[in-house]
Amino acid sequence: MHFLDQAKIYVKSGAGGPGAVSFRREKYIEYGGPDGGDGGRGGDIVFEAVQGLNTLIDFRYTQHFKAPRGGHGMGKDRTGASAKPLVIKVPVGTQIISDEDRETVLADFTEVGQRITLLEGGLGGRGNASYKTATNRAPRQHQPGLPGEEMWVWLRLKLLADVGLVGLPNAGKSTFINQVSNAKAKVGDYAFTTLVPKLGVVRHKGREFVLADIPGLIEGAADGAGIGDRFLGHIERCRVLIHLIDISGTGDQDPVEAMRIVEDELAAYGEGLEDKPRLVALNKVDLADRELAEEFAAELKAAGADDVFPISGATGEGVSELLDAVLGYLPDRTATETKGVEVEDMDGEEGGEWSPL
Repeated sequence: MHFLDQAKIYVKSGAGGPGAVSFRREKYIEYGGPDGGDGGRGGDIVFEAVQGLNTLIDFRYTQHFKAPRGGHGMGKDRTGASAKPLVIKVPVGTQIISDEDRETVLADFTEVGQRITLLEGGLGGRGNASYKTATNRAPRQHQPGLPGEEMWVWLRLKLLADVGLVGLPNAGKSTFINQVSNAKAKVGDYAFTTLVPKLGVVRHKGREFVLADIPGLIEGAADGAGIGDRFLGHIERCRVLIHLIDISGTGDQDPVEAMRIVEDELAAYGEGLEDKPRLVALNKVDLADRELAEEFAAELKAAGADDVFPISGATGEGVSELLDAVLGYLPDRTATETKGVEVEDMDGEEGGEWSPL
C-alpha cells in the first residue's frame, strides 16, 4: 500500500434547486391559482473518520468533490427533493487545513465515526405559490436556488499512536518495532531503510498500545537535510517517546552526541515534542561491551537523560524492562480499538514535501 500523508482537494456543496412557476388547471374547477413548489436544498460536503484507512492515497487520484444539487420545484405545490450529502471518508488522525493561509485547522478527526459538515448546500428557491397575496393572485416570479459553497483545502494525516520511536538513521528502530510488535518493517545495513512511518501494535503484560516508527533524523533535518522533519507530525500525539541510540560502534557519533542531535531537531520542530517524556534506549548491547554500555548510560544521564535502558532489538535483551517503563506513561486503556486505528503495512512512496507547513 502506498503511504501518503498530505493531499490538496477541491470541495463544492450542491446548489439549491430553483422554484417552479406553475398554475393550477383542473377540469370542472372554477378557480385556479399559483401552485409552483419550492426547490430542494443542495447536498452538503461532509467528512467522516472511518476505521480501516491509514493513508490519503485515494486523494491522489481524485481531487475534486462536488455534491449534487437540489431538485426543481414542481406544480401542485410539490417541493423539489433535497440532495443527499456527499460523504468523504478519511482516516482517523486527519486534519483539514485551509488553503488560504495553510495554517488554520478547520477540523481534526481523532475518533472513529466523527463527522463534520464542512460546506452546507444552497437553499432551494421559492416557487410562485409562495408569492401569492390578496393583491397579487397570479404571481409569475420565482427564485433560483442559492449556489453552493466551494473551497480548496489540504488534508494532512497525523497517525494516532501512543508511543513514538525516534533516533538517528540505522539506530535499529525497524528491528526494534519488529521485535515488539506485529510490524514487518524493512531492515537493512544502511541508513534510511525506513522511508515512511510504520505502525505496530505492542502487547505487553495484558496491555496494548500503538507504536509509531518514523524515518531517522540527522543533523539539519529541520532545514531539510536527509528526509527532513516532515514525518515528525506523526508523533505529535504520542504520550511518550523512545529514543534509540546505537552503541555498537558502527555509528559516526558517540551516544551523547547522538542524543543531542535528535533533541535539537525535536526542539527545532516544536509543536510540544521537546516537552514530551523520553526514554533513552542504548540499542545493540549484544554487539558492545557491558562495561562500555554502563559508561555510556552514566554519560547520558549526566547529559540530561532521565531513564536509560540497555537493550538489544535483535535478541530482545532488556526490551521487557523498557516496555514496563512505557506502560507507566500510558492510561489503563490504550489499545487500537480505543482510537480506531487499524494497523497495516504502509510500504510505498514518500509522497513529496509537505508544502502547507
